[in-house]
Amino acid sequence: MKDLCVGAVQMVSGASVADNLAQAERLLRQAAERGAQLVLLPENFAHLSDRGSADAAEPYAGVAGASADRQPIQYALQRWAAELGLWLVAGAVPLSEREDGSVVAGGRTRSACLVYDDRGALRARYDKMHLFDVEVADAAGRYRESASIEPGERPRAAASPWAQLGLSICFDLRFPELYRELATAGAEILFVPAAFTYVTGQAHWMTLLRARAVENGCYVVAANQGGEHSPSGAPGGTRRLSIPGGGDRRGRRGESVIIATLSGDKLKSVRERMPLLSMRRL
Repeated sequence: MKDLCVGAVQMVSGASVADNLAQAERLLRQAAERGAQLVLLPENFAHLSDRGSADAAEPYAGVAGASADRQPIQYALQRWAAELGLWLVAGAVPLSEREDGSVVAGGRTRSACLVYDDRGALRARYDKMHLFDVEVADAAGRYRESASIEPGERPRAAASPWAQLGLSICFDLRFPELYRELATAGAEILFVPAAFTYVTGQAHWMTLLRARAVENGCYVVAANQGGEHSPSGAPGGTRRLSIPGGGDRRGRRGESVIIATLSGDKLKSVRERMPLLSMRRL
């Protein structure tokens, strides 16, 4: 792994795609001005509503022959990456099509983390595998993400000039086998765009992020929604950067940007001193 200046953007997204994209662009420009080479956007950065994101879903512009200029969210990501000279890990974008271009049936969408390089080229797509079908002691009470989202089928990593990037989205964080598979396949930085609820965020967000970093000997970069988007929905985590030795940097609620340099030498040292991936007994 090579040293990397990374940014994690925390947003307070709502139902207006135009307003959310304006907020994201402003925060991305702040990250670029502060020297970030790669930036993570949170889950549902472009659209966050109690009704789900079907109304904001776009066809997949990564299909051969498709054009992003007709898809506002994907076009914005492509443009920002090229204009700012940044790699973007953008999660999650509501897409009405699978990776092969087939339409998702039943009015559902795919929740996709898209990776763009600094020329605006799409490098990877990961579709959220684990869906938030749970009961929580908050105003909403019950969440059934599977009613509006079709799960993805497989893990996905992306090669970058600095490291292998392991991709995930929000509720995936509770399934350590996904991150172990990414780490054993070569991932050195794990990304977690999220929109954790306030209750689950307070109870579990920090603990799980640190655990995924320590147990896999990886950096973990996470970006959450940081405010209330409706009377029943109040995401409650913060953007966070966890390091393989167990330390971390964290932010506050609200919209903001955190910047940090990830050290390749530190990652190498941690893995040499505690080679967890090679010590496993299966």
